[in-house]
Amino acid sequence: MDTQLKGITENYRERMQRLALFDPLYRLENKREKDENNKQIDYFGYGLLSLLFFFENMLIRNKKTSIQDLAEYLYRLNQGEYALSLEGFEKVARNVVETFRPPGGKRNDKKFYNWETREHEAVHYSILKADRADIHTNTQYYKLDEQGLELVFATKEYFTEFQLSINQLVLRKQLEKGEFVGALRQIDEMHIDVESLRNRITVVKHEIQRNIISDETYERYKQMVDDINTRLTRENEEFSELHSFVKETRNRLAYDMNSEKDRKAYEFILQIDRELGEVHHIHTMLLKESIELKTTALHAAQEALYYVGIDSFNFKQEITAALVSKPLPLVSSKQLIEPFLSIEQSETWSPFVIFSEQRIETQDGGERMTDFDDLSDEALQELENAIIRKQFGEIMNLVVKLMQGKDEITLKEVVERIDDEDSDWLDKKIFYQFWYVMHQRSPITYEKTEDRNESLFEEVLALVKNKYSTIEVEELQEIMTVTKRFSIQNMILRLKVGEEDGL
Repeated sequence: MDTQLKGITENYRERMQRLALFDPLYRLENKREKDENNKQIDYFGYGLLSLLFFFENMLIRNKKTSIQDLAEYLYRLNQGEYALSLEGFEKVARNVVETFRPPGGKRNDKKFYNWETREHEAVHYSILKADRADIHTNTQYYKLDEQGLELVFATKEYFTEFQLSINQLVLRKQLEKGEFVGALRQIDEMHIDVESLRNRITVVKHEIQRNIISDETYERYKQMVDDINTRLTRENEEFSELHSFVKETRNRLAYDMNSEKDRKAYEFILQIDRELGEVHHIHTMLLKESIELKTTALHAAQEALYYVGIDSFNFKQEITAALVSKPLPLVSSKQLIEPFLSIEQSETWSPFVIFSEQRIETQDGGERMTDFDDLSDEALQELENAIIRKQFGEIMNLVVKLMQGKDEITLKEVVERIDDEDSDWLDKKIFYQFWYVMHQRSPITYEKTEDRNESLFEEVLALVKNKYSTIEVEELQEIMTVTKRFSIQNMILRLKVGEEDGL
């Protein structure tokens, strides 16, 4: 009998520590605060809701949860149950947080008599712990500590799909504490969770292909697939963070192996890194499969639903019988059959037809196509040179008139006289190009050569060839601002007689 009852007091301290986790809830229950209508506030219930609030924020990876956030959540949840303002709920939230985490900084404790060791002992536990803080807004953020997670697990039954997220949180705590053996066991449980998720996705895929027979069913499965995809995405982010933490731990242990214990820990972390990578790889494949399920399977199911509706549609009963059995107004009959009519088609003549290739026949019946001839590069250059020669000739003709029989004239004088005549040459770029080219080519001599027609100054020299044989352009020091757009250096143009008296 003694042998059978030997295990009663085994692990008595650990069991007492788990029971002690409920003490903060009972301390909250003993509070006797009331609302504005003299109704006692349910602090026990608000304590449990606060635990679940912090836990759900951990599941969605929200790392900024303050007392004000908890107060706003309780205020929205209240919906008139208690006559409390937002400030009143902030006081409730502060009392709950201070009960779970004493303001003095010490952890909660419970003293008891240990029937296994026959000694008076005390266990310490921490439900909430301070996380990061925002010094700009003077806001402190909180999150559940390890014992807080245990208390949540003891008070709420979770669905299977949340088990992987829970195991990720527990694994992170074990790695932080250096419990590598327990971490390996936790990864084994994660293997089971991932396989369970794989089976669930396979079942959902088959159900989508088999059970979608209405829009309501389609929307239900669409929401289910969206939830699975969102959850897998969050879990994948947590896997990435766990990999980073394991890598940092591995690098740290690699430089500190002074004892057998350190070497054993390094071997454990290598094994954890390898097995965690395998689980993450399988989970990544599940994430890709969920994306394919969301994009292809649902789309195929929607198309199948559409064609099922078409196949089940009885044209004779739905349309023909409705038209024949009872007379309908013309407008109603047209609306009834209009969806089944083909799209109206008509042949029209487009004006763009005149730009298409034309068919032309000669007198002997032969066909020939006439298109606009494409200009070659040489033809385009010759056309451009002809335009420039013509414009240079017009400018030189104007300059000769302004010279009034003299042999030289400055550009400044030309500009002033053109300005007085209200001519638009000063606003044209070609006017200034004329003077720059003249200056670059100076002296310009009229010579009879085979390529005289290619000369840009052919028409320029033709104006003065009867009296002069050479044109010289010399720059002066002054720079003139002719218009807001153009400035040019002053020049002097001279007409000279060569050895021969003209050409």
